Amino acid sequence: MSFPLSIPSPDWSYFDLGPFRIHAYALCILAGIIVATVMTSRRLTKRGAEPGIVLDIILWAVPLGIVGARFYHVFTHPGDYFYAGADLWRVLFIWEGGNAIFGALIGGAVGAFIGCRLTGVRFWSFADALAPGMLVAQAMGRLGNWFNHELFGQPTTLPWGLEIESTNPAFPIGLPAGTLFTPTFLYEIIWNLLGVAVILYLERKFTLRWGKAFGVYLIWYGLGRTYFESIRLDPSEIFFGIRTNVWAALLAILIGLLIIIIQQREHTGVEISPYVPGREWSAPDADVESDDTESEVDGGGNDASGSTGSAENAATSTSVSN
Repeated sequence: MSFPLSIPSPDWSYFDLGPFRIHAYALCILAGIIVATVMTSRRLTKRGAEPGIVLDIILWAVPLGIVGARFYHVFTHPGDYFYAGADLWRVLFIWEGGNAIFGALIGGAVGAFIGCRLTGVRFWSFADALAPGMLVAQAMGRLGNWFNHELFGQPTTLPWGLEIESTNPAFPIGLPAGTLFTPTFLYEIIWNLLGVAVILYLERKFTLRWGKAFGVYLIWYGLGRTYFESIRLDPSEIFFGIRTNVWAALLAILIGLLIIIIQQREHTGVEISPYVPGREWSAPDADVESDDTESEVDGGGNDASGSTGSAENAATSTSVSN
């Protein structure tokens, strides 16, 4: 049964440009990376970092994030890639879809850690600056799933259900052609964009530094993903009756809570600088934007490896706008 407001799946997922085949999924991922980089650079620069320093960090974070995303997907969907007569090269075909955000977080964190160590930027400063951009990038990446006709949810009678062709390998056996499915890609896009607004609001309301903004990101995304994952129809490894990615989402929530709790105890004020002590960057005509005045500044601080200074000094400082 079709509805006037139902969402059609795109009738194309790639186009050829000379000898090259350009996939819509890859374009969505690339666009998300670009937007997240611009947002992160702007936020980190406002906090006193050298303009463009983010590029030196993402040169490590993005490649390792892609590797982690693909590895995690293949690891949690082994039946899609390892079977009699399988083309093992498909393990590398990331343009076909199958790049797990939880794997990207793990690989990207390793890459960001390396990049931060090399540039002198505090790891948690970078993570906080990245938090809203990550959600925007993930929202844009979900458009790629729409183009690929994948990762849709359970059958629905809602008028905005997603149209999926009955020839799709993931189309449930026994359902009639024309069945509409829950548009999980759209729900997650909306959830992620709402998360951007939540993080920006909380940053203005409270002091979200030392990784606490990133902690909010993990909690927000984990909460949404716990639900979205539970209604998806694509096959997944099951442990104790729960899909692998639901476990990963619950772990993300736990890690986010731990980051906020631990960092709140260790650091009671804003960061003096996004750099590790001794690695600060000074511009001749630096004009770092500021807004709210904070009465307490953390004089110690974590370096890129997460170590804490020997003392934390209270002083008057100005927090940096977001």
